[in-house]
Amino acid sequence: MQHTIRFFSLFFLLVVTLFAVEKPKLLTPEEAFNVTATHSNQGVMINVTLGEKIYLYDDKISLELTQPKTLDMTQWVERPKAEYFHDTLTQRKSFELFVPQSLLDNEVKKGSFTLRFSYQGCSEMGICYQPMTKEFTFKLKGGSATPLSEQDTIAQSFMSGNSALVLLSFFGFGLLLSLTPCVFPMIPILSSIIVSQPSVSMNAKKGFWLSLVYVLAMSLAYTIAGVLAALFGANLQASMQNPWIIGVFSAIFVLLALSMFGFYELKMPSFIQNRINKKTGEAQAQGVFGIAVMGFLSALIVGPCVAAPLAGALIYIGQSGDALLGGSALFVMSLGMGVPLLLIGTTAGRYMPRPGMWMQNITAFFGVMLLGVAIWMLSRIIPSFVSMSLWAVLIISSSIYFGALESFSEQTKGWQKVLKSILFMALVYGVALLVGFLSGATNPLAPFEKFTAKEGVSASTSSTLFTKIKTIEELNLALKNAEKPVMLDFYADWCVNCVEFEQFTFSDARVKAKLEKFTLLKADVTKNSDDDKALQKAFTIYGPPAILFFKEGKEVSELRLAGFKNADEFLAHLEKVGM
Repeated sequence: MQHTIRFFSLFFLLVVTLFAVEKPKLLTPEEAFNVTATHSNQGVMINVTLGEKIYLYDDKISLELTQPKTLDMTQWVERPKAEYFHDTLTQRKSFELFVPQSLLDNEVKKGSFTLRFSYQGCSEMGICYQPMTKEFTFKLKGGSATPLSEQDTIAQSFMSGNSALVLLSFFGFGLLLSLTPCVFPMIPILSSIIVSQPSVSMNAKKGFWLSLVYVLAMSLAYTIAGVLAALFGANLQASMQNPWIIGVFSAIFVLLALSMFGFYELKMPSFIQNRINKKTGEAQAQGVFGIAVMGFLSALIVGPCVAAPLAGALIYIGQSGDALLGGSALFVMSLGMGVPLLLIGTTAGRYMPRPGMWMQNITAFFGVMLLGVAIWMLSRIIPSFVSMSLWAVLIISSSIYFGALESFSEQTKGWQKVLKSILFMALVYGVALLVGFLSGATNPLAPFEKFTAKEGVSASTSSTLFTKIKTIEELNLALKNAEKPVMLDFYADWCVNCVEFEQFTFSDARVKAKLEKFTLLKADVTKNSDDDKALQKAFTIYGPPAILFFKEGKEVSELRLAGFKNADEFLAHLEKVGM
């Protein structure tokens, strides 16, 4: 009897336990997909919360503006990277979609607007839901847009749909950028190529075509590097700033310069040259290919600069994935940057002097220029006092080489006296650099900084005002502990505009006084390490210089700067936004 009772008791407990186990519950559509939206001064935030074991088909997600006009906004709104599930791209975690207020103001202007969010998803239990939509209506008042940074304004211009106007604008941007230090080092490189050509066959037409090959290759390099940086975060220009690459390229310039001084003649072995010269077309093709390679590498190694137009194009490509229009804009901008190079190449071909002593001096002059480019590039990877000494040696030696200390003769012409005066001033400057080097100065533009700086503080010490951070964690900690607004400067030794900020903007007494109101942080991304890449990716920075401003731990995006600003422009920027 006891065994019977025990058996039924166990059976009863087993049945109760089985029925007590909670079966998986099939969620209703409202439980599976909770979609809400809020509107603020910054824009519209759409929150998509997925239930347990619920996922969305990525290709079924769309966002449309339906009132006051119809516009597909899916490509303008960034969402998390999709992941494969059952061989299909899906969204398996809750996420947010953000529609910037600037985009709404550009398309709506004022009044009410309606956004329609469409989606379809399934449960991992094997049940799929019908396609669904959610509509949200908000009221937009005229003038409610938040200010945009310069690069964001340029990125918005792509959305106008007028491709011709965008490309024309970027050509104009390129013309303006051609006046920046990023292009200057390419002038002696191209000029030395023109000068090294046989003077008999050189004319304006050939000079133009050689320059065009160089500029087209340079533009192609900028375009490829830009598109890669925007689509994949692979900054090709930053990768080319490796010390070994810089050293090798500088050595090439030194070898080219020495050949222009007549120490030796750079040419292919005679048996190869004779074989090639049998076919004139092949010989010309070889020369054109070499110039194209030089133009391509020059863009990547010599002039890696980021300015507002470039940043705007990269933001557009990164957000929309439209590499065609964005890449075309970058190519056209690079052509604008190359206009001065085309003019110099054409005029050098037209006015190429006849063979003789004058031609030898011109060739030697461009040899000096190439040595200057080599020192300028090496200054990115060697101590500043070493580059200071190299500049002193180059300027003193070249001044003496061209006759700065030679006496006048009765046959000396007036223009020769003017030239000798310039050479003598260059010699004096070279001596000043040497004195500055011996005194411990590091800035070639201020060789007497150790003697003229007030209270022993030199212009180059502006960087000591900044606290360096390397990782996102260090930045977050600094933002958390900051008692004042924060300014974050993205800097690299190989970035010309970054060095200009240090030497001309941050060292200005008025700027220093204004910056006392900030907690100053600096992210040195010279080495392009994994931490450097992660920090730049977190803020969609495609390369230095970039300056970000934070209030209460959050970035004030409209204050972001890309590219160089002098002291007056920088102060005006701070005043404009009330900082």
